[in-house]
Amino acid sequence: MQRDVNFDKDTSYTELEHQFYRRIGKRIFDIAIAVTGLTILSPVFLIIAVLIKIEDPKSPVIYTQVRVGFKRQRFNMYKFRSMVVGADKKIKKLIKYNEVDGAMFKMKHDPRVTHVGHFIREYSLDELPQLWNVLKGDMSFIGPRPPLVREVRNYSLIDMKRLQVKPGCTGLWQVSGRNKLSFKQMVELDLIYINDYSFAFDLKIFFKTFYAVLSSDGAY
Repeated sequence: MQRDVNFDKDTSYTELEHQFYRRIGKRIFDIAIAVTGLTILSPVFLIIAVLIKIEDPKSPVIYTQVRVGFKRQRFNMYKFRSMVVGADKKIKKLIKYNEVDGAMFKMKHDPRVTHVGHFIREYSLDELPQLWNVLKGDMSFIGPRPPLVREVRNYSLIDMKRLQVKPGCTGLWQVSGRNKLSFKQMVELDLIYINDYSFAFDLKIFFKTFYAVLSSDGAY
């Protein structure tokens, strides 16, 4: 029977610590954050839901979108709805206004975004329901941004390496400038994270996320 960890004299304590975190510790960290966040932020969830319903009573509060995760597995990602209903169908008319190169679409003044949507997107509040994805195990709290199916169709072999770990609610890209960076720079940051991630690295990104959210730097 093959052992998961080889405890020979060449295996350092740091390597064993990283292997444990990658296999078990990161999941424990994710569950703790998800449960704490869903509990403490429940009043915020309620307020956002009410605001969305006031602006458009007939439309859903939660927006569900298929994303690609670990090892190209598809899953339903949850967000507070920040765009008009049917926004996905309007993407073809707006693609020429894309402000990010590569396999990703971003538009600073996207006409599909609602009034409430502008506010919750500025402070990343639309992403809060993804804590449920983290609890389910579809996502990790920290990791690469989960791409759309149409984005992955245009991925190169290097881009595909982003799918070697679970996608995250936040990550090195989000705390390094977000939409101000190119797609290529995002991939480079994701690969740095995948190669080097550890508990200490995740904690660093975790605390930097608060500054990135409050400053709304690169968010739209």
